[in-house]
Amino acid sequence: MTDQSYAIFERQQRDRGIDLETVKDKLKTLKVETPSWGYGDSGTRFKVFQQDGVPRDPFEKIEDAAQVNKYTGMSPSVAIHIPWDKVDNYGELKQHALDHGVDIGAVNPNTFQDDDYKLGSITNSDSAIRRKATDHLLECVDIAKTVGSKALSLWFADGTNYPGQADIRRRKHWMHECLSEMYQAMDDDMRMLIEYKFFEPAFYHTDLADWGMAYNMAQKLGERAEVLVDTGHHPQATNVEHIVAYLMDEHRLGGFHFNSRKYADDDLIAAAHHPYELFLIFYQIVSAQTDTNPAVRNNAENISYMLDQCHNLEPKIPAMIRSLINVQTQYAKALLINLDEVSEAQEKHDVLAAEHAVRKGFECDVTPLLEVVREEMGVPADPMAAYLKSGYGDKILARGKGGASW
Repeated sequence: MTDQSYAIFERQQRDRGIDLETVKDKLKTLKVETPSWGYGDSGTRFKVFQQDGVPRDPFEKIEDAAQVNKYTGMSPSVAIHIPWDKVDNYGELKQHALDHGVDIGAVNPNTFQDDDYKLGSITNSDSAIRRKATDHLLECVDIAKTVGSKALSLWFADGTNYPGQADIRRRKHWMHECLSEMYQAMDDDMRMLIEYKFFEPAFYHTDLADWGMAYNMAQKLGERAEVLVDTGHHPQATNVEHIVAYLMDEHRLGGFHFNSRKYADDDLIAAAHHPYELFLIFYQIVSAQTDTNPAVRNNAENISYMLDQCHNLEPKIPAMIRSLINVQTQYAKALLINLDEVSEAQEKHDVLAAEHAVRKGFECDVTPLLEVVREEMGVPADPMAAYLKSGYGDKILARGKGGASW
């Protein structure tokens, strides 16, 4: 049935002027990193909910991440968070990952959990606390070098709750001072990915509140500093794909944290609530990959994709698989947009034709395409069904409750 369905799909896309071999090649290169903390216990502000079978240490997190890659073929690396994933021997952790067919990806410092950071970390008015936070950033650079990671992913909870609580401008300078020291410690082939968030846990001002502040900081630091876009870190109704397009045109889009939100930073399964938004983000990326400016094309081809989710209610591994399938689906749909048709309509100022040309990609059923691509990649046509049938989820129940949490 798959062969017959794909034959029909192939004929339909050929009639639309789509080169399916190119589409398939691009789908096979899509890699999305999973976060170690997404495999551990998590919860809400009210309670951390424990599940049976969650990992008890970073090594078991890697084992679970390897299962996700085994069945999807698109998540060959796992991000780590320090100190949540702190171990005595990072060389051993790296080898454990390699033994399970994955790499360690982005290293994420934690400057928001210690009591010292209650009033800020790298923007704290206390120089000793700023020194402590900076030393932790430098520690993470050293860890990245040991595990072979080329990305440092930075998010800061720093901010204030009340007017007059702190000097906003001085905090900006302290942040630049600390990040400059970290930037200088990085290898030349490493990237600093600067994330932003417009509120929470601070409610009056956040030191890195939006993409413009992150972009400005990256510009000041140097070309190896780029902006990381978390799809849940914006005010309601923000046009995230506009931000994506702008940053690519400035050659500063470093990466994504994919998740879904309905109200705030909900960190739910990617594309669970707004699949069209994720599709439109990928539309901008696919379009930029054909830009006449080589710098824009290079940026669009070298974006780091990662999930950033907290699965409070759903089992961890299936939730990761579902997110990856959703991301893959929206990328496939974006690849089916006839960009020449869109461009022709734009040149004619035909608003409805241009919008329709984009929407046609979204409305395609890409199931036959994805099944064929997965089979050609040597992974199951239905990753979720294959994982559930494997018995791994039952096997890890022996771990019991009380695993590693964030």
